[in-house]
Amino acid sequence: MKIALFNSKNLFIFIILFLTGCLGMPKSVTPIQPFDVNNYLGTWYEIARLDHSFERGLTHVTAEYSLKDDGGVKVINRGYSKQKQHWEQAEGKAYFVDETNKGYLKVSFFGPFYSSYVIFYLDPTGQYAFISGPDHDYLWLLSRTPTVDESVKQKFIDMSQQKGFDTSKLIFVDQQSPPKI
Repeated sequence: MKIALFNSKNLFIFIILFLTGCLGMPKSVTPIQPFDVNNYLGTWYEIARLDHSFERGLTHVTAEYSLKDDGGVKVINRGYSKQKQHWEQAEGKAYFVDETNKGYLKVSFFGPFYSSYVIFYLDPTGQYAFISGPDHDYLWLLSRTPTVDESVKQKFIDMSQQKGFDTSKLIFVDQQSPPKI
C-alpha cells in the first residue's frame, strides 16, 4: 500500500491521472494470494522505487499501515526532502478491490480518486514486498528494515525485469542516518 507523498503543484497532474482510471495493473503482474492484511500492518521502509513527481527528491521514506474502523487500511507515507530540509507526510486510505485475501488494493490520498496497489511478491517471512501500481511506471521494494541484502535487491530487479519494468530507472532510497525530526 505504498503510495507516495504529494505536494500542491503535483495535485493537478495527479487528479488527471486518476480521472483516467487507475485500478488496473500491468498484464504481467499478478497479485499474491493468499494475502492476510493483518500481517502487512505496521511500518515499511522504501528501499527502491521508480521515480515520479510525488516522491521526487525524498529520502528516508516509510509507509505505515493500520486498520480503519470501516475495514479499510489507513496509510501514512512519510519522507524527508533534502532540498526543503523538512519532512513531508501524506495520509490516505486503502480498500480491497476484489477478495480480502488477495494483495490487490485501491489507495487514495484525495477523496474519490483511487489508484492500484498490487502486491506481487511478499517473502515467506513477511520481511519484504514488491509492489506495482496501475502500470509499469509504478514500482516499489518495501522492507520491514531500513536495509536489505543485495540478494533481495537482485531478486527484486530480476523479477521486475521479467514483468516488464524498466529497472535501469530504479532509485535506491537513502535510509541511512535519518535526519532529526
